[in-house]
Amino acid sequence: MSTTLPAILWRGPSQLDGKPIMLVATHNSQNPKTGDIVQTWILRDDIAPHHAIHTGDDASVCGSCPLRGEIVNGRTTHRACYVQTHNAPRSIFAKHTRGGYAELSITQAREALAGRVVRLGAYGDPAAVPIAVWDRIMRDTVAHTGYTHQWQRFSAIARYCMASVESETQAAKAHARGFRTFRVGLGRTKTEAVCPASHEAGRKLNCAQCLACSGRTGRRTADIVIAPHGNGAKYVTAA
Repeated sequence: MSTTLPAILWRGPSQLDGKPIMLVATHNSQNPKTGDIVQTWILRDDIAPHHAIHTGDDASVCGSCPLRGEIVNGRTTHRACYVQTHNAPRSIFAKHTRGGYAELSITQAREALAGRVVRLGAYGDPAAVPIAVWDRIMRDTVAHTGYTHQWQRFSAIARYCMASVESETQAAKAHARGFRTFRVGLGRTKTEAVCPASHEAGRKLNCAQCLACSGRTGRRTADIVIAPHGNGAKYVTAA
């Protein structure tokens, strides 16, 4: 079997609620913000993501993330997440249902990611995937980025991911658990640097060039802050 991308790298029960999920990797170097980077997508294996956000089934891949919004009369409202599930996640799920992706073994997944820069969770929280899976398939990558809102439950993912936080209080708690932080908010603290791929920083670097958001094992030590952005920015509130 070929180890070229796109492909399904892993399928199994979510670490968040035990429901079936899949880890899909795609490669599109044309994204100006991220640059030449492999994107991994964590999706329910059996429910389209643009439907899952309205039923609560997205909890399998997003857990208790505060950016999910709330469900009112069968529809999600006040969703602050910048990922639009009816775009790339929906297309990936549709291709999956048509049998459009090869399913790789763990060894083949590691080979497919070897020598690449990888983003853990372009959609979905990396903590939904067992840490043992990440450890094996990321072994030969050259660099990575990642974010998790599940930092209070899964401390081991700190070696790959930034703790996503919305306040300085949350950041302090995440630091105590061994995480560097990525805060969505205004202003910056003494330990933070403004995301260089952001509008407010003039988009000086893309993610593949910067690689600041690499958890504890990255080459940078500062925490990162970015202003609320995307279609749901108006719903972001500090906690």
